[in-house]
Amino acid sequence: MSTPVPAPPVRLLLCDDHAVVRAGLRALLSSAEGIDVVGEAATGEEALAMAARLRPDVVLMDLQLDGGMDGVTATRRLTGDGTTGPRVLVLTMFDTDADVTRAIEAGATGYLLKAEQPEELFTAIRDAASGRAALSSPVADRLLTRLRSPRPTLSPREREILEQLARGLGNREIARALFISEATVKTHLGRIYDKLGVETRAGAVAVAKEKRLLA
Repeated sequence: MSTPVPAPPVRLLLCDDHAVVRAGLRALLSSAEGIDVVGEAATGEEALAMAARLRPDVVLMDLQLDGGMDGVTATRRLTGDGTTGPRVLVLTMFDTDADVTRAIEAGATGYLLKAEQPEELFTAIRDAASGRAALSSPVADRLLTRLRSPRPTLSPREREILEQLARGLGNREIARALFISEATVKTHLGRIYDKLGVETRAGAVAVAKEKRLLA
């Protein structure tokens, strides 16, 4: 019987704007069998240039990057053609619904938190290289909860008022903009708060953005 040929190592490009984090990841990943770190990028622009030159299988991408291009934009650019580009695996400290949604919609194959155990990271990188989705348990739980909880249904007027809230307008300004009374604005705000499960204007705007109720 012939000896099985071992699979080639996963070619990995790191993208994080903190040099210490990149060094730590490189040191950690050097202990992982079947993973070869081929480069490090500090910005989204560097990640694009290095990916074109080095042809990695996977880019381990932070979301918050210094410079002009954030991790979501870089992910979208890397995965734009859907065929020849690398897989992108997000590794970040942020786990809000909005961050997860933006990353996945941009084309990320997986989403991990920096608190993840090393073996989980190694497995996720190998899964991403094979095209399999990889999600941290807290992220997966949040997504399931969100899918099981339908988005609140707001009336057209409530949406208008929510949009004005997001612009930072007060009750009087909203009333003038929509040609309604302040009392009517307060009534609608009460209904909006109830539907979104919040008690403040800032909370309403935050939840509305998270649930994609605002454009």
